[in-house]
Amino acid sequence: MPLDLGRIKAQYGDIVADIEIMGIGTARKTRVVIKDGSYLDIWFSESGRYSFHWERQHIDGKVFRFDNAPHHPTVRTFPDHLHDGSEGKVIESWISPQPDYAVFQVMDFIKVKLSAK
Repeated sequence: MPLDLGRIKAQYGDIVADIEIMGIGTARKTRVVIKDGSYLDIWFSESGRYSFHWERQHIDGKVFRFDNAPHHPTVRTFPDHLHDGSEGKVIESWISPQPDYAVFQVMDFIKVKLSAK
């Protein structure tokens, strides 16, 4: 699904350094490079699977990932969940099932986390 990259740059220009489209073969993801050196990888499949992976391990040892891989059946929002700071800390997800809206919720989440530092 196409993301509104122009809107992401315009709305989050204070934290976004660059946006790249990455791919191997037919697989594609969007990488939003954050000004602090972290990055958000965004991936959607045609079957409805998704991942918003904010990689910070090289900065502070943390990773945040909203996804719907069906491997945490005890989470109330299963299969949707959030890895909240580490792979092992899994909590309920609150992002929209609409990817074009969810991307802005995730960007807001990142902005709030960065402002708390």
